[in-house]
Amino acid sequence: MSNTVLKESKDGVLLLTLNRPDKKNAFNAEQWKAMASELDAARENDDVTVVVITGAGNDFSAGQDLKDSAVPGAMLSYRILERAVIDFDKPLVAAAKGVAIGGGATMLFHCDVVYVGESLRMRMPFNSLAMAPEFASSYMLQAIVGPQRAAELLFTTEWIDADKAMATGIATRKFKDDELLQNAMTKAAEIAQLPLISLRETKRCLKVAHKAGIEAAIKIEHEAMDELADTPEKTEAVMAFIEKRKPDFRKLSGK
Repeated sequence: MSNTVLKESKDGVLLLTLNRPDKKNAFNAEQWKAMASELDAARENDDVTVVVITGAGNDFSAGQDLKDSAVPGAMLSYRILERAVIDFDKPLVAAAKGVAIGGGATMLFHCDVVYVGESLRMRMPFNSLAMAPEFASSYMLQAIVGPQRAAELLFTTEWIDADKAMATGIATRKFKDDELLQNAMTKAAEIAQLPLISLRETKRCLKVAHKAGIEAAIKIEHEAMDELADTPEKTEAVMAFIEKRKPDFRKLSGK
């Protein structure tokens, strides 16, 4: 197993920990693939009833590591985990604190139980990077918070703290950072005492109403992301990030 994802299993609960803490657990191509592989394996393993996902160190995940973008296909590697998360058919619990950005935020929308720490700072920065949404977030965020709130959050790329995550329904509960994982593991252990066969059927019942919306969103998001892949705006956004400056999109349109 890649050391970019750590795993620990006990009594039907599998803990998966994103493990690039020096990069705020930002995903490179290896980590996207490793996390997807672990979820796919957990789906097929009847000894696993519940999966808990968290991040090592102080953060959940800063999303795509833009410095990894020079690797061919790296910017689209998220699609491997995207499908694994969407297809996962067992209870999925998240324990997120610190930054949760991009894919590190949108994958949480597919978790069945989302516990957050007080330090949570969530953001969907896609427009600031001249990119389209992903992980079916254009549908899932609307399903969770409503269409107008979703539009505001996606258009403005504003930060969402733990209290706002709770108020909008993105998060299930909020805890002190040092109590977060323990509480998530306790809830997972509680769920894991129940029959896997009925938990799977319950999840299928919960998700069926959203299946068509998710698949439609994935299709249009992929088309939009491909359309935006090689634009001057995308180049400016990535260079601005690397150079640690604010991007200037208006100069590209001559305004």
